[in-house]
Amino acid sequence: MPELPEVETIANGVHQRVHGQTILSVWTSNKPQTFKSSPTEIADVLTGSRIDRVHRVGKTIVADVTRASRKKSTAAEMPAQFLIHLGMTGRLLVSSPETEVPPHTHAILTLSGGKELRFVDARRFGRLSVSASSYTGPGREPLTISPEDFIALFRNRKTAIKAALLNQSLLHGVGNIYADEALFHAGIRPRRQAGRLTRDELTRLRAALIKVLKHAIKLGGSSVSDYVDAEGVAGFFQLHHRVYSRTGQPCRTCSTPIERIVVGGRSTHFCPTCQR
Repeated sequence: MPELPEVETIANGVHQRVHGQTILSVWTSNKPQTFKSSPTEIADVLTGSRIDRVHRVGKTIVADVTRASRKKSTAAEMPAQFLIHLGMTGRLLVSSPETEVPPHTHAILTLSGGKELRFVDARRFGRLSVSASSYTGPGREPLTISPEDFIALFRNRKTAIKAALLNQSLLHGVGNIYADEALFHAGIRPRRQAGRLTRDELTRLRAALIKVLKHAIKLGGSSVSDYVDAEGVAGFFQLHHRVYSRTGQPCRTCSTPIERIVVGGRSTHFCPTCQR
């Protein structure tokens, strides 16, 4: 599943290519698993709307749109949001109309600039919806959370720190890859109880998490499965992984073989020498 850096990369790429454009028409596949809002509602809200901004909230891509009121009594503009959750295999692509439509395409937005915004999802775990209210996500934002608030999130928690990092109601956007990588850079073992980490360790973990996420965003995310950006280009951060999916390979710091365990039902990778 795309995590924060991948979703951020896609959102930024789509924004650069489509912001300010008007949605002329909306086509949907009507596959029920894909839509949290009905296809009819999505088409009604988006058709004729202007795309003001595309950004990320947690693991969700949010397109802020403005639509003109259809009531004759008022000419007011109404804000709304188009929410795109990529699920396991979802892609959000900006394409030319003449480009062949990929299999498993579930939505096509025709834009005034001559391009199309396409949502493609083979496994249909992704979700599309529209909302009149501002989406804030389930947890805190990892890139901007203060040191004090970060420390408070894990106070008295008995779960393993790896599982706590994956809890989207605490920090939204962090997934398996970047939890493993941040714990390595902070020198913390993934099974340690979150509530027993010292203030210094949690401060170090926050700094490591922000550093890893920003580096991954700079490199376009990690392409370890189906992930590509808005133009269909793979990311490069997987070339910089220190522990994730490197089971048995030598640690790039101390040469100890990387180990794999399961924490909270998720594959977890760590260095037994560098992480304590």
